[in-house]
Amino acid sequence: MNRKYILLLFSGILLLFAVSVSLSDELQIKERDTKSGYIGASTCKGCHEIQYETYAKTVHSKSHVRGPASQDACETCHGPGAMHVEKGGGRGVDIFTFDKKSEPAAKTAKCLACHEVMREQAFWNSSKHSAENVSCDNCHSPHRGGDKLLNAEKSEVCYPCHRAIKAMVNKQSHHPVREGKVACVDCHNPHGELNDRMLKASSINDLCYKCHAEKRGPYMNEHPPVEENCDNCHNPHGSNHNRLLTQRVPALCEQCHGNGGSMGGRPFTRFSTSAPGVANPSNHVFGRACLNCHPSIHGSNGLKTANGCSFRE
Repeated sequence: MNRKYILLLFSGILLLFAVSVSLSDELQIKERDTKSGYIGASTCKGCHEIQYETYAKTVHSKSHVRGPASQDACETCHGPGAMHVEKGGGRGVDIFTFDKKSEPAAKTAKCLACHEVMREQAFWNSSKHSAENVSCDNCHSPHRGGDKLLNAEKSEVCYPCHRAIKAMVNKQSHHPVREGKVACVDCHNPHGELNDRMLKASSINDLCYKCHAEKRGPYMNEHPPVEENCDNCHNPHGSNHNRLLTQRVPALCEQCHGNGGSMGGRPFTRFSTSAPGVANPSNHVFGRACLNCHPSIHGSNGLKTANGCSFRE
């Protein structure tokens, strides 16, 4: 019997200890929250109902993503609001705001507290945008719904800063950016990459081959400027010449194959001299389309002829 009472007494002591620890933890949490000044999203909603409603429609309001909703909601990004309420509110009164007065690095740090672990943001601190003091809220709005919480649709968010690129995209030869089939982020990672120009590939050619795999080769006869860089002949953002060419043919070809070009002092084709079959040498500029005879300009598997011509079908 004594043993039974001892066990009951011991169990009671353990129960009282557990309850006291639980109550102590709750008191500590309440005390900590009171000291830190967190007031909860319901209080914020009282004055900022529109902002709260738009926030509730975004992914940030979903507790399962371990974002603001699973932490302190509005105060996860804006900081504790007790002093803000005590002073009667007001823009920027004892609260962190995402406006022009706040330092870009400080605003970005708020976002990176959750997003730094994600792959796309891994190189943000070494990116061009970070170096130029671009902050997350320049492109995104945590209170806006839609894809990636962007301030504008797809590439339109890039154009306010990259106006020259917008002008190129509006030229007659362009990638289908205006049509909504391609976007800037298909080729660039705005959050930073280790590659030049924040490209999503180690080189321009590797990036182009993702869509233009037929140009990769390998070829028996490789065209050196093509193998080196697609940009030698094409402007990927847009051109007034067909096929995104930087110049029209034959002017483009004559950069290497014309007088003074890298192929030597005289034209490679000798069309500007008295070439056989050309009655008037001054007419060489008319109808001189190199691609009529060399359509496989990106590379060819055909044998070279006696005069060295290649890049034929």
